[in-house]
Amino acid sequence: MNKALQKFFILERDDLDTLFSALKDAGFDVVGPTLGEGAIVYDSIGTAEDLPIGWTEEQEGGAYRLKRRDDRACFGFTVGPHSWKKYLHPPSRRLWSAANGEDGFEVMPEAPETSRYAFIGVRSCEIHAIRIQDRVFLQDRYVNEDYRARREGCFIVAVQCAQAANTCFCVSMNTGPRADEGFDLALTEMIEGDAHRFLVEMGSDVGEEILGKIPVKPASPEDLRAGERIVAATEKQMGRTLDTQGVRELLANNQDHSRWDQVASRCLSCANCTMVCPTCFCTTVEDVTDITGDHAERWQRWDSCFTMDFSYLHGGSVRASTRSRYRQWLTHKLSSWVDQFESSGCVGCGRCITWCPVAIDLTEEVSAIRSSAEQTGSPPEDKGHDHEKS
Repeated sequence: MNKALQKFFILERDDLDTLFSALKDAGFDVVGPTLGEGAIVYDSIGTAEDLPIGWTEEQEGGAYRLKRRDDRACFGFTVGPHSWKKYLHPPSRRLWSAANGEDGFEVMPEAPETSRYAFIGVRSCEIHAIRIQDRVFLQDRYVNEDYRARREGCFIVAVQCAQAANTCFCVSMNTGPRADEGFDLALTEMIEGDAHRFLVEMGSDVGEEILGKIPVKPASPEDLRAGERIVAATEKQMGRTLDTQGVRELLANNQDHSRWDQVASRCLSCANCTMVCPTCFCTTVEDVTDITGDHAERWQRWDSCFTMDFSYLHGGSVRASTRSRYRQWLTHKLSSWVDQFESSGCVGCGRCITWCPVAIDLTEEVSAIRSSAEQTGSPPEDKGHDHEKS
């Protein structure tokens, strides 16, 4: 057999449940896309019938709507408001609790995470987002042990995108639509007439073990070509583009641009963009106690650079204006993130565009700054310009 074919197999749609059963038998908690809250969200799934079969969505700036498909595709949609950081970097997590006893307060650290998740339907942009959070939480001076416990036991079943939303721009960010690595198994859903099956790509030794427990057959060269045609068609469906050439310097050199005032006049500082973003990682810590004062807890919760308290220091907030907060978010995401983590903080999933109540579009904002900077002949780089104007 051709070596290139040895890691590709065909799984019939009717046998999809055997994949979920094999994962559960291996000790994984299976989570994936489901219908809920008027959107496609990630939650626990038992069988293939829990998937949003026959559903897709329409997405545009500030708009999301579920829509019926004309087939029974299991993964015929893009991404919704949830990202996988919901499980790897939870929105709310207790760090410790303390109780007042005879010998004073006893602090009890929170027990480490023990769940082993199997993520079903992870898109290429999301795999890149997980990799970015790996860099933040695992590959720096300080390691987040809770994140490591959740991440090390994770099994990823990727899905190659068969369609793009109007807010997608992963091609611009080199993060999709095809997942090339970072998965244990990858599925390409293929529907041709009455034939409904999946092209399965093996991506790890653990993936090979699971694959050995489900009824698959070797893929043919034509199966591979069919899969490639699906992804190639998706590449041409991108609803947005972002010119990334020199964007790091562009934003760093235009901190006083008038465009920041224009976007601030529309921005609600609601933090939706950071909550749905798969790479944003900022948190705050809150201490709570009961009314008797005998029990206390410390909680870590997601926070956002759009909140007034986020940059509060003695004397007030460093970023008191909406202008400065939006500029901080966008400039960090596309510019200073590179200095901090050696990559962009954006994967082109388009969530921040879809879920912004006033349809602010970061691709549009960058394009506007670039156009005026080119007209005025803005210098290519000024590393010393790092002040923060409120």
